[in-house]
Amino acid sequence: MSFEGFNTKDFEVFNVPGLAPRMEALIANVRPKLEMLGSELAPFLSALCGEEMFPHVAKHARRTINPPNDTWVAWAASKRGYKALPHFQVGMFESHLFIIFAVIYESSNKTIFAKHLEKNLSKVKKSLPDDFYWSMDHMDPGFTPHGDMSSKDFTQMAEKLESVKKSEVLCGLRIPKGEAVLDQGPELISVIQSTFEKLLPLYKMAF
Repeated sequence: MSFEGFNTKDFEVFNVPGLAPRMEALIANVRPKLEMLGSELAPFLSALCGEEMFPHVAKHARRTINPPNDTWVAWAASKRGYKALPHFQVGMFESHLFIIFAVIYESSNKTIFAKHLEKNLSKVKKSLPDDFYWSMDHMDPGFTPHGDMSSKDFTQMAEKLESVKKSEVLCGLRIPKGEAVLDQGPELISVIQSTFEKLLPLYKMAF
């Protein structure tokens, strides 16, 4: 069975009220697709990064009351987990699919990334597409388009990454639900691969 993309029903999972019913819908509709995507893209990312990359599908196991507002598959250079490492993700909120590079608060690499970001700021500003976005909170669907980021914004982001323990950084592409490419499996995989190639310099900067 090949990956067929994501449809409207997949995004509607996040409108299901209650933890247990939403998890049931998520496990039935979305998780199998994320697992398939994880396996399918692992060899591509391993070749791209020059080391074996392992897929990790979100389980939301710690939740006891609030249902998840998003879900994802992450790839990192460890079979044991991804949160402590710079990683790539594909996931979804109710409103959109995201394809990102991330260093979240559990990773000490964020200070390394911050220093390299400051050093290579002009190159980063020029190398990424304007429609990519930046965020400093993986739980918040809010964002700032890359094209709107000033040098001061990047400097402040780097300073926060170095000084605030719970800080994190995400960068990548958002595809609003309803876009035709989302339920075209091969085309979507091609977009994901192209996005990861553009994000690779950021991933390398985190080490």
